[in-house]
Amino acid sequence: MRRPEGFDPPAAEKAEEPRTRRTPRVAGAPHRSGAPAPARPSASAAPTRTATPETPPKARPARAPRPPRPSADRTAAAELRAAQRARRRQERREMSRFTRRARRRRVAWATGLGLVAMLVGLSFGAVYSPLLALRDIQIEGTSRLDPAQLVDAIDGQMGVPLALLDEGRIRDELGKFTLIRSYSIELLPPGTLLVEVTERTPLGTIARADGSFDLVDAAGVVIQNTPKKASGMPVVKVPDDDVTSAAFASAAQVILALPDSVREKVTQVTASTRDDVTLTLAKSKQTVVWGGAESSEHKGRVLAALIKIHGGSGPGEYDVSAPGTAVFRSR
Repeated sequence: MRRPEGFDPPAAEKAEEPRTRRTPRVAGAPHRSGAPAPARPSASAAPTRTATPETPPKARPARAPRPPRPSADRTAAAELRAAQRARRRQERREMSRFTRRARRRRVAWATGLGLVAMLVGLSFGAVYSPLLALRDIQIEGTSRLDPAQLVDAIDGQMGVPLALLDEGRIRDELGKFTLIRSYSIELLPPGTLLVEVTERTPLGTIARADGSFDLVDAAGVVIQNTPKKASGMPVVKVPDDDVTSAAFASAAQVILALPDSVREKVTQVTASTRDDVTLTLAKSKQTVVWGGAESSEHKGRVLAALIKIHGGSGPGEYDVSAPGTAVFRSR
């Protein structure tokens, strides 16, 4: 049995002496006498090998010892610790981001509230400052009223900041003037109060028992009492001189609807009821049967056209109670 190679180097075999190569014998050649006949090779004889020296294998470098393989429990514990650390880092990042947003919101709110507080403070300071106190009163829209009287009535609030003016007090003071139908006030910083007045428009006069005349507007408010009849104002006659009656309201509507060319000719308006209004024209013996206050504007245009035709015809009566069939009747 052959010994395996690779563990111990084989022992060196003894080198054989080199053999003398013989010249091959030619067949049929005569054999020399005295020389031994060549031996024939036996079939069972094994061939001989020439021994060659073998190179010893190179020594392999020594390997470093492998670290011991960790167990499954230790690996799982390490992975768990790594996951916990990663989670804590993520939580810290989220918390930092959340707190950063919260800080920004708090800063924004604080800034906004600070600005609002500053504006409110400046506003209150400006409102209550003496720089915005009332120093001047201006009156506009008066024709019959004396503006100086109105200023004297409301100048008791001089020196008061404009925002703190007592409008109720102003209303009470101006309400004493019956000629004022309405008014509006406007504050003009730094220290001016503008009062715009709308006066009542005189409509006619009411004759009183003592011989005086009350100048009234369309609402029956007495604007002024005069000893003589006001020029250009018609006398309004209603039962008991009641300016709150329906007859007076109907007469007032008729006067307001008259064209200017006709109104200046009217000297008297009489109404016993709301549907029985009669006009008397100046410098003539002509009267007008008006009827009720409905369609007063249309009746006024028809009457103006009839006066142009029959104005110089002498005494007569215009009937415009039915404006579609208006007529003039001579007397």
